[in-house]
Amino acid sequence: MTVPPEGLPLAAEFPAAHREQWQHLVESVLRKSGAQPADGEAAEQALTTALQDGLRARPLYTAENAPAEPGYPGFPPFVRGARPQGSSVSGWDVRQRHTDPDPRRANEAVLADLENGGGSLWLELGGAGLPVAALPEVLTGVYLDLAGVVLDAGPEFTAAAEQLFTLYREHEVSPGAAAGNFGADPLGLAARTGEDGPTEALLAEAAALAARCAEGFPGLRALTVDALPYHEAGASPAQELGCSLATGVAYLRALTAAGLSVDAALGQLEFRYAADADQFLTIAKFRAARRLWARVAQASGAATDGSAQRQHAVTSAVMMTSRDPWVNMLRTTVACLAAGVGGADAVSVQPFDSALGLPDAFARRAARNTQSILLEESHLARVIDPAGGSWYVEQLTDELAHAAWAWFQEIERAGGQRAALATGLVGERIAATWAERSKALAKRREPITGVSEFPNLAEQPLVREPAPAAPGGGLPRVRRAEAYEALRDRSDAQLAAHGARPLLFLASIGTASAHTARTTFAANLFQAGGIATTAVEATDPAAFAEAFTASGARVACLCSSDQMYGEHAEAVATALKAAGARRVLLAGRPGEQREALLAAGVDEFVFAGGDAVAALTGLMDEITEEILDESGVA
Repeated sequence: MTVPPEGLPLAAEFPAAHREQWQHLVESVLRKSGAQPADGEAAEQALTTALQDGLRARPLYTAENAPAEPGYPGFPPFVRGARPQGSSVSGWDVRQRHTDPDPRRANEAVLADLENGGGSLWLELGGAGLPVAALPEVLTGVYLDLAGVVLDAGPEFTAAAEQLFTLYREHEVSPGAAAGNFGADPLGLAARTGEDGPTEALLAEAAALAARCAEGFPGLRALTVDALPYHEAGASPAQELGCSLATGVAYLRALTAAGLSVDAALGQLEFRYAADADQFLTIAKFRAARRLWARVAQASGAATDGSAQRQHAVTSAVMMTSRDPWVNMLRTTVACLAAGVGGADAVSVQPFDSALGLPDAFARRAARNTQSILLEESHLARVIDPAGGSWYVEQLTDELAHAAWAWFQEIERAGGQRAALATGLVGERIAATWAERSKALAKRREPITGVSEFPNLAEQPLVREPAPAAPGGGLPRVRRAEAYEALRDRSDAQLAAHGARPLLFLASIGTASAHTARTTFAANLFQAGGIATTAVEATDPAAFAEAFTASGARVACLCSSDQMYGEHAEAVATALKAAGARRVLLAGRPGEQREALLAAGVDEFVFAGGDAVAALTGLMDEITEEILDESGVA
């Protein structure tokens, strides 16, 4: 068979497929599952997934969804990358974060990073962290003409910059070889601390430092537009982007007012964004950020060559857990991959134990090697804009950019980022977003592996030295797992004080085929709150009552199929109450049996989509109160 030049003959022999055909097939599948979509379009809508910022992920994308031409890498609007070659020549910059306040240990970690795959350093100075005056000791043995240095010194950025300038002179580093960022971020500091008073003076200091860098150090930047304070307070991707744009515009105004040209001012800014385990939103966020900043640069009259946004990606602290922290390695791997695919210039992978305190050497090594594997073994950087052309990614980038631009414009109408922080607009809007996300977390619609799903109560906790206290007083710092981890902490306290965790009895009615699904669901749910479970399989109410008494539990949950509930649930609930159960739950929705089950002694129903945190908190209160009563402690 001759293969025609336009393609394979197999493709030509099939009739063209249409979206309507696919929608009708989906409709028939949904109907068999119990759903009743009105038509093909409704069937497609039934499979969409709601995202933050009013965005939705569709089940199918085609060429019909392709937005306008995104351009080429290295050219405005820079959606496809800030440089024509992308990261294909040398990969992205592997930038390791250092927070240890001990100069000697920090120096050892710095050298280990640079000798084993690190490309640049990110040092947190000042406050309760590493003293600014200790910077020379921390950088002992570092080739400053080869390794970039990024500082994060809060309000002490000028003093930290002077220390680094001195080191450059002492080590005879040429101005052209010095690379990094001094990390001045007055508005980010105000967001962290809630203090606006020093902002004006700090902006003037930052502008003077930027002028110095622009005049004689082409590889140094003075300011960081850090979006992490917003992300770590619970902001959505569009809110994170909008706040960064408003902050960047405020810095452009301050720098140009101090005498810098627009192009020179643009060259003094680096943007820092969070990368999390939602890989597609992360990819879209970095692509959308470059597009949005290119629009700002264009409106400011910048030259094309200098208008590309410089991006530093940091794996999200919000997604990190202190329970089952090993899973964090998987989360940061996905986040790092997404940041690289999204075109970030530098990436920092947080060690898997960062939610517990100062990371140990193994955690730091695993964080470094995550990037090394993606760069050297997976060859992720060899392709320029690997997500380019994906109808889903292109559409998501476009929709996210519009949502972020709308929020940015709202901030500008409110007087800019400084005013929006001072009046509480930013804080209130982010708090509302986090409140909505917290509901999804509480209902386990957004699962947390190892915490709200598949918990391990036998896990041996990792202990780390506490990290220096972070600046506070402004926007809060949140983590997805907080509510569940608080319950697990209460469970640990009970174990330490009484030798056993809070216990719940699972009455698995019938055979394994009837009860396994709900027994598994219930065990997973209760253990997520630190409540241990013991399960007994039977149908005889007396057998359940006897086993319940022997278990020592005071709360029980019925687990089985709807059919078995109809035949046995009322009798089993009555028997358990007679055996001393203070509370009887049932796994599943009650349906028509609700009133009869309530009358028989069922107090509560637990099911997928219910508020797990509220249910677990109530159970924990009741079980721990029972333990206190029995111990005689008031």
